[in-house]
Amino acid sequence: MEKLETWKVILIIVAVFGYVIGNIMLLKYANKFNVKEKLDKQLKPEKTEDYDKETEQEERK
Repeated sequence: MEKLETWKVILIIVAVFGYVIGNIMLLKYANKFNVKEKLDKQLKPEKTEDYDKETEQEERK
């Protein structure tokens, strides 16, 4: 089996480190966004005035 040349080994190591560091930077950047609030707004419809009035009436009973 043929041995890899030194520059090829260094290139592979740099590529792997670049990939790992790039993913870590992407995770840090994506963490700045508050996705949970956006998902909650999309999944739970906003309360309408009619819904608020109905719940108030039920609470009075």
